[in-house]
Amino acid sequence: MNVLLRRSGGVVAATVLAVSLAACGSSSSTSDTAASPMTPTANAGAQTFGSGCSSIPTSGAGSFNGMVADPVATAASNNPLLTTLVAAVQKAGLVETLNSAKGLTVFAPYDPAFAKFPKATLNSVLANKALLTQILTHHVIAGQLNPDEIIGTHKTLNGDSVTVKGDTSGMTVDGATVLCGNIPTANATVYVIDSVLMPATK
Repeated sequence: MNVLLRRSGGVVAATVLAVSLAACGSSSSTSDTAASPMTPTANAGAQTFGSGCSSIPTSGAGSFNGMVADPVATAASNNPLLTTLVAAVQKAGLVETLNSAKGLTVFAPYDPAFAKFPKATLNSVLANKALLTQILTHHVIAGQLNPDEIIGTHKTLNGDSVTVKGDTSGMTVDGATVLCGNIPTANATVYVIDSVLMPATK
């Protein structure tokens, strides 16, 4: 993190990210074609997995049935596990970019993941829009990928890659544990993870 704080730019701007979605692919064998937006269902959480899923509200906008009705940034704002991530997305100015995308998979660090960093370091990152954008886009890949499709190495919107291993009985993303996976929103699939994924320095 301290190395990243000394970096000075070269970050994809929010206005370019929408264009990047079309070019962003995967080195795994799955298709990188974005899925059609989800539609609300009576049991949107039926295909979710992970011990952290029990922390999702059972009703209201923050429930699985509530989140599937909203685009991803809005849905995340209603999830009690993701308050710090939502604040970071807002500070980076990425809310509209994420909400208007046609199909994404988002690896979403829950609040205690951000608490692992010293407060001063976290505040410095949140105040650095360029660095914050780089970190956040490192958590996003193209397409709404289910647990079978997600396994493998995928190009992120930051232009680097992440590797997903395991299955629904135990899944990791670059070593971060998936706490609750395959959460549907109107335009994205969310995997809540227990650590912040840091892009490699260049």
